[in-house]
Amino acid sequence: MSIIGWIVLGAIAGWLAGFFVKGDEGLGVIGTIILGIVGAIVGGFLASALFNVDAINGPLDISSIVVATIGAIIAVVVFQMLTGRNRVGRGPV
Repeated sequence: MSIIGWIVLGAIAGWLAGFFVKGDEGLGVIGTIILGIVGAIVGGFLASALFNVDAINGPLDISSIVVATIGAIIAVVVFQMLTGRNRVGRGPV
């Protein structure tokens, strides 16, 4: 799958990550999608390095979707930890 494919897959994975990660990072849907794109690309490169597979240029299958979604979730969680904008349990805005 090309880098364009990972960007599209990352957008979908970022949207999914918004459902899996609780809290309000203050970015909305577009910001979460952008973080998902970053996470999917980084996740694809890491999967290639760690598992010695060609995840970047490989086909679109369930493993690439899982890698992209995990990378997007990690990107959203790291962003929340760095900015400290997690509001779960702190009352209304």
